[in-house]
Amino acid sequence: MLEIHNHGDGVRELRLARPPVNALNPEMLETLLEAVQSAQTDGTRAALLSGTAGLFSAGLDVPELLRLDRAGIKNFWTTLFALLAALARSPIPIATAITGHSPAGGTVIAMFSDYRVQADGDYKLGLNEVQVGLVVPPVIHRALVRLIGAYPAERHLVAGQMISVQHALEIGLVDELQPAEQTIGRAIQWCRAQLALPQHAMLATRALCRADLGALFDDPQALDIDGFADFWLRDETQATLKAMVEKLKKK
Repeated sequence: MLEIHNHGDGVRELRLARPPVNALNPEMLETLLEAVQSAQTDGTRAALLSGTAGLFSAGLDVPELLRLDRAGIKNFWTTLFALLAALARSPIPIATAITGHSPAGGTVIAMFSDYRVQADGDYKLGLNEVQVGLVVPPVIHRALVRLIGAYPAERHLVAGQMISVQHALEIGLVDELQPAEQTIGRAIQWCRAQLALPQHAMLATRALCRADLGALFDDPQALDIDGFADFWLRDETQATLKAMVEKLKKK
């Protein structure tokens, strides 16, 4: 599910490897969370998340999640929020090499890293939750507002449409575009550039600038996992998600 590559100079790559589309199921999230936490405590100095050629992650594994009961859905979202909190509060710099398409959950994970290098090409990314009958949790909405601004976030979320990589660059959802074959290499280069700075100053300034992102997770009640579980299990939500799954099966 995850390949770990150490690139020297204390830079570690965590590469999503769950064929065919790196979809996020409970096991995938638990594996990634453990790897991120390990990188933050074992002497790794910077990390990057990456995917396979043409695809970072297709987002939530909806067919599998539809089989979960209420307790299972709550556990899944608890783990997802724990992963996002670990990224937001990371004591080491973390980049994301978005190696291709990255809808919904893939975009969300990238949002909580320090820096996003997107593969250039005919790829789509963004938060399309409305299109599949879901509402973005408040913590993810606030992180998007922090990244691209309040009104652009509103327009993006309400429309629920996937966007091109060029549009993503224009609104600040990604930091730069690179040829697909250079995306991971450029993310490694970015990590090394951070490590070339005076570490006491870089890390302290980074912590100052990202404190608001980490603070989104200070109040567990504000995450409203029960509320999201209720919404997920509503008849209208289940019907929309099941219709989406059936549509994808016919492609």
